[in-house]
Amino acid sequence: MSVLARVFEAAGLATVCIAMVREHVEKVKPPRALFVPYPFGFALGKPNDADLQHRIIAAAFQLLEKPEGPILADFPEDEIPDVLPQSSGVTRNGAQSTADAADEIAGLRAFYERWVEEHDGRTAVGLSGVSQRRWRGLVRFLEAYARGEEVDMKERPADVALPQFIRYCVDDLKAFYYEARMAQKPSTSEPDLHVWFWGETVIGQLIPAVGESMQASEDPAAKAVAFGLAR
Repeated sequence: MSVLARVFEAAGLATVCIAMVREHVEKVKPPRALFVPYPFGFALGKPNDADLQHRIIAAAFQLLEKPEGPILADFPEDEIPDVLPQSSGVTRNGAQSTADAADEIAGLRAFYERWVEEHDGRTAVGLSGVSQRRWRGLVRFLEAYARGEEVDMKERPADVALPQFIRYCVDDLKAFYYEARMAQKPSTSEPDLHVWFWGETVIGQLIPAVGESMQASEDPAAKAVAFGLAR
């Protein structure tokens, strides 16, 4: 988006970016960017907090009043709520390392189905296009990739690179787990939800391993995806 902003500006369109990775913005130098210290997927802060979201948008639009750029501004410090815990900041339960991720998914399926039913069929699962009947194979695919093996899945579209497809698979698994947990324990707070996923589930241990394998790859596309895989 930061690169596109420069293209749009060259065509005479004013742009503002909301950035979550300061290092990227500092390198690309878009005309105007507002840095917010939130995890990927939370560019406007916490869900359902309309006041906070409006303040972030207003702070971004205020950058249009600056006469020239590049401008990188920070969202005001006193407006920053608690940041949700990320994988790197959660202590993992070592006992989970001997469990089977596919069996773990099977144990959560009833809770996930309850979530879907209670939300009129709405779910964030489905980005990868892999049927849930094939998720045992999806888990084996990710496990093999984490071990450094050359693997693929027949469901991967020809026009989607392997690293991006893996990102879609990971996003599906995370959505499945989060929705299942919210149905299982509706009163769970957002921080506790993240601590549970990254610290107590097998998938929460597998995803960082996949990210490490991507980071060790010589493929620049894999390295780019690895940065945000376990956040």
